[in-house]
Amino acid sequence: TEKQTTAEGQKPVQCGTWTKYAEGGIFTSPNYPNKYPPDRECVYIIEAAPRQCIELHFDEKYSIEPSWECKFDHIEVRDGPFGFSPIIGRFCGQQNPPMIKSSGRFLWIKFFADGELESMGFSARYNFTPDPDFKDLGVLKPLPVCEFEMGGPEGIVESIQIVKEGKASETEAVDCKWYIRAPPRSKIYLRFLDYEMQNSNECKRNFVAVYDGSSSVEDLKAKFCSTVANDVMLRTGLGVIRMWADEGSRSSRFQMLFTSFQEPPCEANTFFCHSNMCINNTLVCNGLQNCVYPWDENHCKEKRKANLLDQLTNTSGTIIGVTSCIVIILIVISVIVQIKQPRKKFVQRKTDFDQTVFQEVFEPPHYELCTLRGTGPTADLADVADDFENYHKLRRSSSKCIHDHHCGSQVSSIKGSRSNLSTRDASVLTEIQPQPVKPLIQPMNRRNILVMKHSYSQDAADACEIDEIEEVPTTSHRLSRHDKAVQR
Repeated sequence: TEKQTTAEGQKPVQCGTWTKYAEGGIFTSPNYPNKYPPDRECVYIIEAAPRQCIELHFDEKYSIEPSWECKFDHIEVRDGPFGFSPIIGRFCGQQNPPMIKSSGRFLWIKFFADGELESMGFSARYNFTPDPDFKDLGVLKPLPVCEFEMGGPEGIVESIQIVKEGKASETEAVDCKWYIRAPPRSKIYLRFLDYEMQNSNECKRNFVAVYDGSSSVEDLKAKFCSTVANDVMLRTGLGVIRMWADEGSRSSRFQMLFTSFQEPPCEANTFFCHSNMCINNTLVCNGLQNCVYPWDENHCKEKRKANLLDQLTNTSGTIIGVTSCIVIILIVISVIVQIKQPRKKFVQRKTDFDQTVFQEVFEPPHYELCTLRGTGPTADLADVADDFENYHKLRRSSSKCIHDHHCGSQVSSIKGSRSNLSTRDASVLTEIQPQPVKPLIQPMNRRNILVMKHSYSQDAADACEIDEIEEVPTTSHRLSRHDKAVQR
């Protein structure tokens, strides 16, 4: 193609071709073999098939205006498809350049002519040779046809579509293209959601390329084959995404979101993204960032809650309702079971404490006065005096017994067992045998006997045939009660 301009002072006329014929070909400078016109700039891009390189040969009929370092008219050759690819050389003069061989699938050639001193120009032919980097892999099999057409306000382009739609198997090398067509007067914004190259930094084996306006190499906007891929803003409404991966790079993957937008001023049914973008209102709060900055997804919490309720279908609603009913029924049943279940009664347990068993450990011994009385008439004063004298003797002996009991005498060293206590009582009674007292009045078949009984056991009291037992807790009480008896 050749584009002419009529206005003076503008850039040189653009010309050139993009060639990728499998059998090779020839290209020349304008008007060859005649003199080339002034103010021309022609770019030729040669593309080889995968796993092939390019050999470039210049014809002997060659003439370009000579200059120091070829600053004026010249031919520039670069190893790659871009104007910034590594330069191979810059040529001018009367000596034709040597044979040039590319390291990959592309060669970039530019012919430049200023406004003075035109010459014959050049003629070059190219052919393809196997790439030595893939010598062990052999010749590449024919690639399957792999193209996709997409459009609309938004969409997702992803590498898994190749296998899903049966374009190629998981082991085949692929060279696929996605053609994205935006609505009229719209442009395209591309944002990567996922990106990974299995053989990173090896563009010969795998890459993702973006074209703006066509699939020609001259319309190449960006090419990614490293570990990072950035967003792309296209100037036209036609975008082409191309993925190349050989047999050993089929694990490479990418996912890209495309959004159609218009430049401000925005129309009524569009949303302003604050980045010179007007997108469709249906893209606001859809869970995807369609703007360059997430203006379309801010303040969307309330709307997302409402959308969640709207998305409940009849089936999901039925499932939720049945599950809720079952849970409520189980809760009611558990409450009823708890109510009907008999309660445990806590009864205060009475302690079986027998004071008579622990009396000798916790309480000091008590003594009781055992009085044996007959059935005769009232005793006279002589008998009372005799009993009183005997009581005092018995009291003194009992005080001695108590002292021995509490102070650890030999008699009480056996810790107050019942048998030992009975023996001690017997010895005390033996010591205090009453002396005969001359009675004042002859007794009438009656006798009064005062016996000191220990209260460790009730058996001693039962052994005596008693009519009345009086409990005398202390010595003072015994005296007071005896005085009352004397008065009676």
